[in-house]
Amino acid sequence: MFQLNTPSRAVFDPVLVRDPVYLRLPAAGDYAPWARLREESRTHLVLWEEDWSPEDLSYSAFRRRLKRIERDARRGGGLSLFVFERETRILVGGTTLTNIRYGAARAGNLGYWVGASHARRGYGAAAVKAVLGHAFDTIGLNRVEAACQPENQASRGLLAKCGFRREGCAKDYLKINGRWRDHDLFAITAQEFRNREDTSG
Repeated sequence: MFQLNTPSRAVFDPVLVRDPVYLRLPAAGDYAPWARLREESRTHLVLWEEDWSPEDLSYSAFRRRLKRIERDARRGGGLSLFVFERETRILVGGTTLTNIRYGAARAGNLGYWVGASHARRGYGAAAVKAVLGHAFDTIGLNRVEAACQPENQASRGLLAKCGFRREGCAKDYLKINGRWRDHDLFAITAQEFRNREDTSG
């Protein structure tokens, strides 16, 4: 990965707040609510992401996940945050900013998930907007990209609500639940995001 002017380590240990949610790095104490929410949401989530085995929800697998998150944050290559409902502090989902490139590109890839019982309450959009603000204003990226399956209307709606533009379709982009799936590709630039924030603010 070509890097130039990588941000400081503190940039990859944020607490982000955007009503009705706040976001922070996952910790060992989050294991039980995370495993419970993921298992309760399995039927919903495996439509859009890779299926997982019981071992993937084990405590040891969660600890390995935390180590990967820490390593990526330390290198400035990725950011993975848990999303909590602000008032109750209940875990509702997660977001990732991966494949961060610096230098001339200054871009990254956005991912997100919301537990089935918390869907369509505005948590996902608030979390994505919080991550975009951090990506553009603090990390210093110029472009954030995202992908979703064409039939995932909820995800397409979320991306549109957050200002992403559809840029095309990638054939057999990701292997989801045992099959290669086409994905629509979306992106938003820092200027586009700031223009929307200025208008809505």
